[in-house]
Amino acid sequence: MTLAPLWGSSASATTDPAPVRPNIIWIMAEDIGTDLACYGTAGVRTPNLDRMAAEGALFTKAYCSNPICSPNRSAMMVGAHQNEFDAQHHRSNRNKPLLGPYKPITYWLRESGYTCILGSSDVRGRGQKIDCNFKCTATGPYDGETQFGLFDKVGDFEANDRPFFNQIQLNVTHRGDWWNQIRRDSENPVSMDAIQLPLYLADTPQIRYDWAAYLDTIEYMDNEVGRLFERLEREGLVDNTIVIFVGDNGRCNLRGKGYLHEPGIHVPLIIWAPDIYQPGTVIEGLVCTTDIAASVLNLAGIELPDYVTGRPFIGVIDPQYRDYVYSARDIWDEIDEACRSITTKRWKYIRNYMPEVPWEADQAYLDLNRPALHVMRQLNEEGRLDANQQIFFADQKPAEELYDLEGDPQELYNLAPLPAYQGTLEDMRGHMAEWQANHRDYGLEDLGQRTPDPNMRSVLVREAAQSQAPELWQRLESGELMETQSWKRFIEP
Repeated sequence: MTLAPLWGSSASATTDPAPVRPNIIWIMAEDIGTDLACYGTAGVRTPNLDRMAAEGALFTKAYCSNPICSPNRSAMMVGAHQNEFDAQHHRSNRNKPLLGPYKPITYWLRESGYTCILGSSDVRGRGQKIDCNFKCTATGPYDGETQFGLFDKVGDFEANDRPFFNQIQLNVTHRGDWWNQIRRDSENPVSMDAIQLPLYLADTPQIRYDWAAYLDTIEYMDNEVGRLFERLEREGLVDNTIVIFVGDNGRCNLRGKGYLHEPGIHVPLIIWAPDIYQPGTVIEGLVCTTDIAASVLNLAGIELPDYVTGRPFIGVIDPQYRDYVYSARDIWDEIDEACRSITTKRWKYIRNYMPEVPWEADQAYLDLNRPALHVMRQLNEEGRLDANQQIFFADQKPAEELYDLEGDPQELYNLAPLPAYQGTLEDMRGHMAEWQANHRDYGLEDLGQRTPDPNMRSVLVREAAQSQAPELWQRLESGELMETQSWKRFIEP
């Protein structure tokens, strides 16, 4: 896509006096790691996001409070950790209002005069996904008791909406039946020879194809970002608009989405705000995704509610980046789980409260959506995985994990048992104890008392496909990237 010479040039500015408060666009891409060219990923082309980073600020250490979409989206919409307001179990509380005094940030933005907009016609699916883990509707008033609307309107921003807050979801990178088609339609698909697989993945043609197809969706998504900036220019809104780009959680692959390792919670964060950041700024300060919500409120001139635990960092004279980020994983579909992590700039500590639940927990969602899992299962049974690749298939997890993110960024060597690292281990335990002493964690209060739903749709689809379409299931087990969303036909009339 061809871009105008400069985003934010005076030639595209509106002739009206710029309002004091900025327009804010929050672009949320689904299920991606820091897999962009501007982060050094091999084989992928992301010129629009690279340009956002070149003209704005790229954050190298942004982390989710949860590695699964609905809990982390809930935390970002509220500005507090999902475990503080009982939103930690994936899609468990969709019919339950937010606990008081918590409110979505759009409530405060609308109260202060912002027009809150959901979606965009410039992106696939119109960008309207919400997926919060509390009772809400897309539009309408909000009081948290009988009215649960989050946004004023669905559609595109316009000049007369100023000041506006526009949340846009980019869903193409989410696992879906469109991945193969996106690759087929690409004029220049990602080369399977140019990519670089993590050491914990076996290097096979099937896994290479799946990784390349994932990067194809990232390139498609990057094009969508370019179109959004073109609309900003057409509407004459570039000069007083801040654009935030972030992933909703990590990539959908082994050790990624659903896990507290780096691929699950380390996400890209790029902020385009020419009046705030010098071009090409790189920030290594530690940020939690809840801090974006706090920053949005702060940029809008809104006093932060007492319950907000996110820290504003955009447009703050002396931003106080975090010493650590506390992240949590609880129930995901039919799998009961309880893990907590502390991430500092150098270290990652994970406490597994249910070590008897292995990483490879025979989860239906993973079976249906991760070709690498099937390939590596077979290789593991044949004894053909190396030590790095065998980690995921351990019979159970260690009670504690400790990783040096500088020396071991892929988290292949658990240092927790080693005597030389007991001092660091104690420090990380101390951070976890500090957080838990000062914040409520609902996910630890019901530990051992909860029962996940064994009849999730993914479970039913897997069972039906195995029995009704064994030839399709055999192709899936061979590592082929399949259109498994269409398999819902096996369970629906």
